[in-house]
Amino acid sequence: MKSWYTIRARASGAEVLIYDEIGAYGVTAKGFLAELGALPDDAAIDLRLNSPGGSVFDAVAIYNALKRHAGDITVWIDGIAASAASYIAMAGDTVVMPENAFLMIHDPSGLVMGTAEDMRATAEALDKVKGSLIQGYAAKSGKADDEIATLMAAETWLDAKEALDLGFIDRIAEPVKLAASFDVARFRNAPPEVVEAASEPDEPAAQEPQSEGVADANTQPDPEQSTAEAQTEAESEATMAAAAMVRAEAIAHARAVIDLCRLAGQPQMAGRFLEEDVGLDEVRNRLLSAKAEATRDITASHAQPGRAATTQSWGDVIARTFKTKG
Repeated sequence: MKSWYTIRARASGAEVLIYDEIGAYGVTAKGFLAELGALPDDAAIDLRLNSPGGSVFDAVAIYNALKRHAGDITVWIDGIAASAASYIAMAGDTVVMPENAFLMIHDPSGLVMGTAEDMRATAEALDKVKGSLIQGYAAKSGKADDEIATLMAAETWLDAKEALDLGFIDRIAEPVKLAASFDVARFRNAPPEVVEAASEPDEPAAQEPQSEGVADANTQPDPEQSTAEAQTEAESEATMAAAAMVRAEAIAHARAVIDLCRLAGQPQMAGRFLEEDVGLDEVRNRLLSAKAEATRDITASHAQPGRAATTQSWGDVIARTFKTKG
């Protein structure tokens, strides 16, 4: 299966490459985290990035895992670290960026279809995610939260000098050939250099001269090649559909977490649950524990004035809410 990441063990440490859209091809961060966790705790890691971003939930999970890793982490931005990829870069102990590379930060975004309440829940989830991202950018750069928030809202693209001045990177390296084989049309402020690099066609392979009078078999229609191309196109469509499903599930999970926290009267806990990628069962258990510590629920054993005897306790409601989701 094609993947957006590669982890290679070396004699000393490991090399990690993220060279595509995070969460693409139906591959979530779970596989990445499993391979990362298999490395020795003190292994030095060279993390190389050239990515337009992708799933913010995967990016937060990867960032947290890298921050927990005991070994030294050096991040190399080999071309572009945009959106969620730029957040992962902030986990580096040292971040190196060629002078012609780019780093981009912006507000998280998502798609939702449903009622006005669905829209509000998604907006709340995005606000919580943004707050978490701000903390990561601020921790690396030392900048104030308000300054980071302004840069994110403006979809800010930074070259190496600008990123260094803001504290997002630690060192500038020699220029590299900018390669951006992914779609940048979705970004409203992509620099001309990035757009140009993304639009450059792949260089054709050199062809051997042919002797006069010798027919080239490759000029004839190849039924097997046509079948292979059709199969590749079908696989690509299936991959896109799988990626869209993964994102939809992530948004639905975030909405369920926020609804549970709001129902429990603990909306401030949603951001922590989303950052830790906590399952709904664990969310319910923690909310119940928080409620038990705060005050004893007496509705289960004592009828309250003006309330029907069949009224469910707060704990019962939380325990059953979204039980079928996840």
